[in-house]
Amino acid sequence: MLDIKKIRQNPDFYKQKLATRGIKAEEIDEVIALDQKRRDLLQKTEAMKAERNTASKKIGEAKKNGESAEEAIQQTRELGEQIKKLDEQVEANDEELHDKMSRLPNIPHEGVPVSLTEDGAVELRKVGKIRDFDFQPKHHWDVGEQLGILDFDRAGKVSGARFVYYLGLGAQLERAVYNFMLDEHMKDGYTEVLPPYIVNAASMYGTGQFPKFKDGVYQVNGEDMTLIPTAEVPLTNYYRGEVIPAEELPVYVTALTPCFRSEAGAAGRDTRGLIRMHQFNKVEMVKYTKPEDSWDELEKMTANAESILKKLEIPYHVITLTTSDMSFTASETHDLELWMPAQNKYREVSSCSNCLDFQARRMHTQYRDENGKLQYVHTLNGSGLAVGRTVAAILENYQNADGSVTIPKVLVPYMHGVTKITKENAVPFRNK
Repeated sequence: MLDIKKIRQNPDFYKQKLATRGIKAEEIDEVIALDQKRRDLLQKTEAMKAERNTASKKIGEAKKNGESAEEAIQQTRELGEQIKKLDEQVEANDEELHDKMSRLPNIPHEGVPVSLTEDGAVELRKVGKIRDFDFQPKHHWDVGEQLGILDFDRAGKVSGARFVYYLGLGAQLERAVYNFMLDEHMKDGYTEVLPPYIVNAASMYGTGQFPKFKDGVYQVNGEDMTLIPTAEVPLTNYYRGEVIPAEELPVYVTALTPCFRSEAGAAGRDTRGLIRMHQFNKVEMVKYTKPEDSWDELEKMTANAESILKKLEIPYHVITLTTSDMSFTASETHDLELWMPAQNKYREVSSCSNCLDFQARRMHTQYRDENGKLQYVHTLNGSGLAVGRTVAAILENYQNADGSVTIPKVLVPYMHGVTKITKENAVPFRNK
């Protein structure tokens, strides 16, 4: 959440910055008006409370002197009723102000490309050599289905569209990929965490999914419980409402979790394959840092994600997203997009974002600076990586003309020595 004091002090700056994210100036004006109304109501309330205190003293003095206190008593009653009404107005105003503030996105960092669409992202670097196939590369779903390691049809029967069964060496490949990612991140100083997969509304609010994006998640009917759309939610909320000892910062954590997304508004997009699923695995990285360190930590996090793709030898590029394309909570986002030969294009596999103090304000997560003053931490998050999309890229980039798939060298130890997936070894129960 943004700081209402800063908006009050410099409204034109916030109007200008948030306009690049599709927020109209009128929305800022509404927030400022509600903030002013709140302060006016509180001023009236305090004045009436002071008046009531004076009347209460008169009651005590009158009783002490044996005089009638009826007039003062009546005055305190009337003032009490008026204060109650004002308190109700303050509460209603606060709820409306809080709701409008909670729907304002983060301020984009200087240098973030300005655009109201995804067009205009800036490519920072391109890494790896794109393979020159001597045959027409197949889409990963065709490769997986023909090998028998991906079964979308039976998953559709059991669960519905956008679900999949991994079978045999396909399941082992998925497991190899996320175990490799976790091991690499721990080498980079991250602590592995196994968090809850269901969280409450306060946690979803803390990381910015609620209230604006409720239609994008799965909620448990009749309960304050939501299946996590990303491990960012339980990892970032770990310190919600707490003061982190300064000497512990920065904190690095990583986790493998399933992620659940309704994909509302994604009708017709990526209807085949592993790119856009209702359930998928993802390895997440989260950092808590001091404000002065967060930009350096963003570059380190991006490098951590890139290291996975470099070691897998999958071509990719890094882009900085536009003001309107990055996530609601981000001030700047670097996307990693890996090369998909069959589509002849790059596809996102990781977003690394610096959220500054935006989430920390919502969660009240702080630390004490060198002067003992409470300050909000900065939070960062990044995919390290989306596992299914990485598997998809392996199937496409490492496919062979005979339909087999070569295992990337770094994954062979995780595959118990298997160097290639073929029809003969892919799914043991089908090849007895």
